[in-house]
Amino acid sequence: MIRILAFLAVVFALGLGFAWLADRPGEMLVTFNGYQYQVSLMVAAVAVVAVVAAVMIVWWLVKALWNSPYTISRYFRVRRRDRGYQALSTGMIAAGAGDGALARKKTKEAAKLIRSDQEPLIQLLDAQASLLEGDHEGAREKFETMLDDPEMRLLGLRGLYLEAERLGDRNAARHYAGRAAAVAPQLAWAAESTLEDLTGRGDWNGALKLVDAQKSTRQIERDAANRRRAVLLTAKAQALIDSDANAARAAALEANRLRPDFAPAAVVAAKLLFRQNDVRKGSKILEAAWKAEPHPEIAELYVHARPGDAVLDRLNRAKKLQELKKNHAESSLAVARAALDAQDFATARREAEAAIRMDRREGAYLLLADIEEAESGDQGKVRQLLSKAVRAPRDPAWVADGVVSERWAPVSPITGRLDAFEWRAPMERLGQLIDSHEETPEGPMPAIAAPAKPVQETAEAIEHTAVAAETPGTATEVRTENRAAEDHVTPITAAAFAQVPEDAEAVEPAQELTRLPDDPGVDPDDAADKSTRRFRLF
Repeated sequence: MIRILAFLAVVFALGLGFAWLADRPGEMLVTFNGYQYQVSLMVAAVAVVAVVAAVMIVWWLVKALWNSPYTISRYFRVRRRDRGYQALSTGMIAAGAGDGALARKKTKEAAKLIRSDQEPLIQLLDAQASLLEGDHEGAREKFETMLDDPEMRLLGLRGLYLEAERLGDRNAARHYAGRAAAVAPQLAWAAESTLEDLTGRGDWNGALKLVDAQKSTRQIERDAANRRRAVLLTAKAQALIDSDANAARAAALEANRLRPDFAPAAVVAAKLLFRQNDVRKGSKILEAAWKAEPHPEIAELYVHARPGDAVLDRLNRAKKLQELKKNHAESSLAVARAALDAQDFATARREAEAAIRMDRREGAYLLLADIEEAESGDQGKVRQLLSKAVRAPRDPAWVADGVVSERWAPVSPITGRLDAFEWRAPMERLGQLIDSHEETPEGPMPAIAAPAKPVQETAEAIEHTAVAAETPGTATEVRTENRAAEDHVTPITAAAFAQVPEDAEAVEPAQELTRLPDDPGVDPDDAADKSTRRFRLF
């Protein structure tokens, strides 16, 4: 567009010049070799322009003839290069589609038309063709050759990394990933593998530098980078807690500053502050983390912040936590545990039952069983609560890749992935869970469903035992009930078992689907019920 405007401007200027000469007539006299030539100014101007144009045309023709060999060779060279790039493009498409034969054919064709030092993609296509043909050794050699070329070095490292992963050589894979991450930390595959290697070796400082490099190259978002830094700083504080308390404290405080709701960071920071008698600051850190998300480790450390406190003081601290996060199961459980230590059974029972109403789980029933045993010693009620705990959902724990841990860890022990542990309930145990509206029945104990074949074998065993013990009434009752319902098991009295002779033949027990408690005990809700019931074993 600019050239067109310039050309139009030149033409316009020439037109103005000729118009100006036409309006001002004059003559030009030229004397040459004894002759005089007299012409007008307009004719002279036209003659000058014509001469200049003729000279330019002659110069262009001479230059074209002089450069014609180079022009012809350049034409064929460009045509050859275009054919080579077309072959390279077709070969790359064939490699992506998995056509090894066509990829190898186009590789040879492109190599003839284009030099590999001019186009590095030929080396890549050659390596891809070798992989498609199953020549992994040849592909590795080509990838190693790429390491000598700065432009192809990262591509070669990527290929060697994938080959090492395919062979299962984790050390070699991490070596190649580390070399790539040192040159280009923005590469996700290299950075993640190197980060796993550094965290696996406990090199927390190196891992922190890598995360900073990822953040500076905008590979990960700011929140994700802060989360990773908090995890790594917490791990560093845990590693230095016994050797360098000051460095561990600085790391833990920075981790807590980055993520105040991260419970492991808050626990480590508060523990280090408590060791240095800074109870106030440590308590504030735990309170902030408790407000964000209650955690039993926070409650345990907060309640026992001062080892010399009396049990009533610890109970008051637990109640303070409950005020910060009301109507939460963890708050009620923290108060219940502190009340149990203080022998305040009424408060402990009330808070444990409140926790069960908010979140039925194993730990709440176990705590209520401890309270019952400490207060009344009623083993029947204790066993009933223990049976409910067996059937209740499990308590939350640190879970990563199917591994359940009592303590938080920065990496997964299975995959080595950073920040893999989550605070959640593990997979539920098999069997029926406690119903939210479970009540103790007033009538007889319901029969327990079982497969037909095992029930018949059990019935026969009981029947033979009863006949051997000469208790016809009991044996007749068992046979009658099993004929009426083959899929139910009738409770057997203690007298029938007492009369079994010692030399009786042992019988294989029926297949058991679900392990049941030996004595359900008495439901606490029915403690006032004075009705007598027949004692049964099942």
